[in-house]
Amino acid sequence: MVVMVVQKWNIHPDKVEAYLKWTEGAIKRLLSVPGVIEFRAYRTTAGSHQVVVTYEFADLASWGHWFENKEIQKVLDEAYTLTLNMTLEIWGPSPVVPKPIRPGK
Repeated sequence: MVVMVVQKWNIHPDKVEAYLKWTEGAIKRLLSVPGVIEFRAYRTTAGSHQVVVTYEFADLASWGHWFENKEIQKVLDEAYTLTLNMTLEIWGPSPVVPKPIRPGK
């Protein structure tokens, strides 16, 4: 059962430069802790400072071990100083569509 974690935030308008400097190292630190299968990041195409990132984990236990790690908590604490309106959602597979459907297959 793959678990997807969706995290959203707005970059603080007065801290855009600091945020951009911070992200490269922060992403490396987030991915250095075992558990993440895949990481993706998205920005709105209209120039907003909104960010969405997704992480995939093998299961809830994998996410829990990753999330409780001191390094992860440190990165999240730093993120709170550079962002606004941060949310975190944990998603599991749909009982209706438990596996990806790819057109033409």
